This record gives sequence, C-alpha cells and structure tokens, in this order.
Amino acid sequence: MRCRRPCSASPLGASTHSVGVQRPYSGTAGRIENCQVGVFLTYATPRGRTFLDRALYLPASWTEDPARCKAAGVPKDVGFATKPQLALRMLERALDAGVPAAWVTGDEVYGNDVPLRRALEARRQPFVLAVKSSFQIWRDLQRVRASTLAAEVPPGGWVRLSAGDGVKGPRAYEWASARSRGTAARGWVRGVLFRRSLLTPSELVLAYYAVLARPRTPLEGSVRAAGARWSIEECFESGKGEVGLDQYEVRSWPGWHRHITLALWAHAFLTVQRAEALRPRRRERRGAG
Repeated sequence: MRCRRPCSASPLGASTHSVGVQRPYSGTAGRIENCQVGVFLTYATPRGRTFLDRALYLPASWTEDPARCKAAGVPKDVGFATKPQLALRMLERALDAGVPAAWVTGDEVYGNDVPLRRALEARRQPFVLAVKSSFQIWRDLQRVRASTLAAEVPPGGWVRLSAGDGVKGPRAYEWASARSRGTAARGWVRGVLFRRSLLTPSELVLAYYAVLARPRTPLEGSVRAAGARWSIEECFESGKGEVGLDQYEVRSWPGWHRHITLALWAHAFLTVQRAEALRPRRRERRGAG
C-alpha cells in the first residue's frame, strides 16, 4: 500500500470558495495556483493496482474559518489534520479491515513523519518510506545522518538491482543499505536504504528510504517495495484518462467526496475486470484434454 498527496487543479481552480482550495505549488500544473490537495491510498499487486481510499486535505486557513467551512458543507467534526495524519487514518482503516500488505510505501512527506513510522512499527507493519538525506539512525551510540552512511559505502558495497519494470523496461539503479543499532520491536530491524543512478557520478545518491523489516529480508525485497511506490503515478494517469478522476466542477465537501469516490470505485472495477480477463483459465493451466 502506498500514499501520495497529488495537487490537482479543478476547472474551478481560480475560485476561493471550492472546498480546501489554497495556493501551493502544483506539480500537476507546474506552477503556483489555486488547487485542492487530496491524499490517496493505493494498492498494488503483480496483477494490478488501484485506489483504496482518499481524503481531502483542509489547510488551517479553512479549519480556522468555521463560516467558510459551513458554506462549503464541511462537517462540524472535521478539524485540521496533517497529510501524514490523514494517510495514517486510511492505512489503519485498511489494515483493520484485513487488507493484506507486505509493505507500506510513501514519499518523503510520510517517511519524515515520526508518528506515522512509529504507528506502523507498533503494528509490526513492514515499510519502505522515502526520507530526506538528513534522516538519522543509531550507530555506535550516536545518531548518524543517512547521507553520511551512504558516503561510507565502499565501491563494492553497491548492488545493481531493478526496482520493477517501467514504461521503458526495468528501472535499474545501484542500491545499498545500513542497519540501525537502535532498539526496534522484537524480531524486527530498522535501517536505511540508499539509491543512486547509473547515469550520474558515483558519489551522487538520489534517494534515501527508512526501512522496517524482518532481520533476514533480502535487499531485493526492500528494493522492490521502494520501486512499487511509483505505481501510484500509473493509478493517477489511468484514473484521469479512464474514469475522469480530475474532471469535476464541484465546490462543496460532499460534492468532492462523491465525485472522487465514484471515480475510485470505477477505477477499482476496471482494474479487477482487467486482471480477470488476463487470468489464465483453469482448464488452460491444467492443459486441454
């Protein structure tokens, strides 16, 4: 499972009355403009990937203005919550419902959030979460930055592995890892994963990941989990192209949730239908005759 916080400008993006609208940098638009920010939870398997849950982020400028919230139909009991808090709520709903998850992944907004990492560790839920280079783990009774640990990896300590297939084939990078000497839940280990490009100078590390895993988890397992985070981009692309995820003109809280929920349901339906259509028939697996 993975979380992401896309910023999507709606056709009413210029309005100041659309629920949750604010003026951050929009990666979708490539500039600063009015947009609504949603946090989404997706699920990925070898047979397909789709959305599980969604939450609309309300900035403090909204939650501190009751009249504005009332006009947009925001329920009275909805207060301010950070994006990691929204993500954790969705994760807990999915896990409590029995959704099996080998790993939880997410970008730096979630990986850098200590309460979210601690909550997942308390649940004994493995994760590979992107973090900043300043992320620290314990070594020799002191905290050491991830960037420092990456610089200490010997030339032979990097392993070339694919993080999964992309549009142009396997996404190959060089990877290395370091284990924390700090206390983790019994039977679990904390660590940090390093990724660097094959096309840039060898000393340049492109990404860092906080990891919680079983002691004997192979490096390949953590790498595949890190690579699976990119599948959420595919969900957004197909969601916009196939079910109109971003095609709405709603201003209210109920309107946003109705449209997004319907779009996510449609995306899930198509994903299941596609997976079933590609499943080999039982007779074909056993052999005809």
